[in-house]
This record gives sequence, structure tokens and C-alpha cells, in this order.
Amino acid sequence: MNKYISTILSILLVFALPAIAKDKKGELEKLLREAIANKKAQVGIAVIINGEDTITLNNEVRYPMMSVFKFHQALSVIHYLEQNKLPLTTSLYIPQTDLQPDTYSPLRDQYSQGDITIPISELLTYTLQLSDNNACDILFKYTAGLKETDAYIRSLGINDFSITQTEEDMHRDLRSCYLNWTSPLDAAKLLDLFVSRPLFTEPHQTFIKQTMIECETGKDRLAQPLEATDAIIGHKTGTGDLNARWQLIGTNDIGFVFLPDEERYTIAVFAKDSEESPEATAAIIADISRIVYQYIQRD
Repeated sequence: MNKYISTILSILLVFALPAIAKDKKGELEKLLREAIANKKAQVGIAVIINGEDTITLNNEVRYPMMSVFKFHQALSVIHYLEQNKLPLTTSLYIPQTDLQPDTYSPLRDQYSQGDITIPISELLTYTLQLSDNNACDILFKYTAGLKETDAYIRSLGINDFSITQTEEDMHRDLRSCYLNWTSPLDAAKLLDLFVSRPLFTEPHQTFIKQTMIECETGKDRLAQPLEATDAIIGHKTGTGDLNARWQLIGTNDIGFVFLPDEERYTIAVFAKDSEESPEATAAIIADISRIVYQYIQRD
């Protein structure tokens, strides 16, 4: 009799577990919805926990990536190097004409005279850590271009995105910013794919990961609530200008987070057409990051 009851309880437990998991995901979703309620921005969120549990909000919207696409580009550049059997130390000659004057570019600020030779590894550091616009377009020009980058990311099974514009294109016409877009989920999926699979040889994989961990931009976004914790975050930000309606085109951050107990998650947060201040929009992303981190730590 006891064995019979034990069997029945085991069966009931198996069927009950998905409902419990669903309730927990529902709780996190509720907290996130409350965090973005009444905000003057279209906010999209995707979280993938341990490669399995997935939560999305407002995922059906196309969000302008801004400099988030430099993560996509970095993967494509490494793929280009490995396909052509070239090391990260491969150098590119950069004439002064490649250093556009009216764009964000620490590279140009350091080498304003141009006519320099610089390794691809350093250019990737400029794009991933400092979000340098000139370095980005130089990599598009001399390594994997827009079409190659778009095609490589699609070869990984990521399809809900588009990359058709360079930084110079977007600078010339702000409407072009909306042509480089993604869903939050496919941004989070690409990150999860990167941290869960060896896409490249170990040194290249580690280079991208470590460079993102040392990211210098957007410290008031995903990284802010994790500063005093044991979590390790690597992330890539994206920040747009004001559109014709005086809205912030895109304020974004995507990242992977490793926790001490070997749990991990990827998170993508996009704020489109925000009428909040830049500081308030960044605070929305930081609040979402805090909610997700505390929720996962609690469980």
C-alpha cells in the first residue's frame, strides 16, 4: 500500500513541477511588468536562465540596436579571421580619411592624424569596450562587411534581427537607426549561444568574453546593481540620439551574467523612443537588472 501511494505521489509531483516553474516565471514577469509600467518608453526584455527558462516582455517589437550590433559584428569578425586563418594580431592600415570627425570615436581622439597601422584585436577592444564608431566602420570596411555579418549571425540560427547600416549611415540619417534592429529574445539567444557553445577556438572565444567583461560604457545600466556582488557580467551597450520627435531612439544593454553557484543567465533590455531623460532611461535598465538578479539569487 505504501509503495502504491509513493508511486502516485511521484506521478503527481512530475505533473506538478511544470506548473510550479510556470508560476515562478509568472512571478518574475509580473515584477518586470511593474518595473516598466508608466515609463515613457517602449521597453523590451528577454532573460534566459541557465540556457532553459525564458522570460520575454514586449518581444514582438523591432528595437533599434544602436551599438549593440557591435557584439554581432565582433562574432562575425572572429569568424572571418578563422575562415581566413588570420590571427587577432593581424594589422590594418587606417588612413586619416577613415576617421570621421563628427562621431563618437576614442580611436580618432587618440590617433587624430590617421595613417596608422593597428591590430584587429585593438579595434575590437575599441568597439566592444568603448563602443567606438570609427573602429566599427573600419572593421566593416576591411574585414566582414554588413552582408557577411548579417549572414553569419543567421547561420547560427538567429533570425529576428537585421543589420544593414554602418555607423556612418546612421549618423547621416537618424531614420537609418531603425533599420538595424533586433527582438530582445534573439539578442539574448545569441549571447546564450556564445557562452554555452565554443563558436571559435578557445583564445578567440576568451578574447571576446573578457573584452565584454571589461566593458567601459553603460555602467549605469545592467552592470550597476551587480557592482557589489560576486556576479561577473559581460555586456554591450547601445545608445542613440534624439529623433525628430525628441525621443531617445534607443538606450540598450545586453549581457551575460555568471553567478558563483555556477548558474548563469543572459539578459537583453531595449528602450525604444524614450521620452524619459537619458539618466532615467538608464535607470529603467538598471532596475530590471536588479530585479532579475535578486529573483535568481532568491531561487
